[in-house]
Amino acid sequence: MKVILPALLFIFVLSSVSAQSVSADTEKTKTGPLVIQPVKHASLLLTTKGTTIYVDPSGADNFKGMAEPGIILITDIHGDHFDPKTIAAIRTAHTLIIAPQVVADKLTDIDKDHLVVLKNGDKTTQAGITIEAIPMYNLPESDKAMHTKGRGNGYVLNIGGKRIYISGDTQGIPEMRSLKDIDIAFVCMNLPYTMDVKEAADAVLAFQPKIVYPYHYRGQGGLSDVKGFESLVNGGNKKIEVRLRNWYPAQ
Repeated sequence: MKVILPALLFIFVLSSVSAQSVSADTEKTKTGPLVIQPVKHASLLLTTKGTTIYVDPSGADNFKGMAEPGIILITDIHGDHFDPKTIAAIRTAHTLIIAPQVVADKLTDIDKDHLVVLKNGDKTTQAGITIEAIPMYNLPESDKAMHTKGRGNGYVLNIGGKRIYISGDTQGIPEMRSLKDIDIAFVCMNLPYTMDVKEAADAVLAFQPKIVYPYHYRGQGGLSDVKGFESLVNGGNKKIEVRLRNWYPAQ
């Protein structure tokens, strides 16, 4: 018994560790493979041609053992998107940060050569990747909304001919619904901060990405019903691939 118990404990620990990790997905592009690594909540990694893009990195421990960030992409000033301590821990001397002005104003220790400020409608090309900032906001529009129009950015990236949409914190706004030719989308759904599952599914059915990842789906009431989201999307369009991944492994 003294031998078996530690062995069982060891197996349990290994199982727990492996359950915490989310497998990466790989998509073909004209310039080589694109590796998509879900991390947690709003955080994800995109790797292509030796460049790794960190989207809204939060919690330095979540990125241990991962490639160094060539680009850090930040959508908004809220703490689950903009985490200065994590940025300080993970960035290197060569990391480029792309962010809206409200975030850039807080990055006083970043020199201008390593910071690109984008407002809604702006574009930049870095390492062969085109990045366009688009609106993200709550409806109805209000100066008192948690996410006001023009403050933060959603993003559309073009990587090797693949168009990738990252929603940030938003509702199913006209700018989302009118998107064209999106190959991969990351769409939020958490009340009361963004939108519910039904609104998210309706918006996705409007712009019809080839692949959609529900992400950023933890709200005040717990985790959103992503299975329900999948059913609504596929009930309206079976050609859209809904990829359910565990963005909250500890819950």
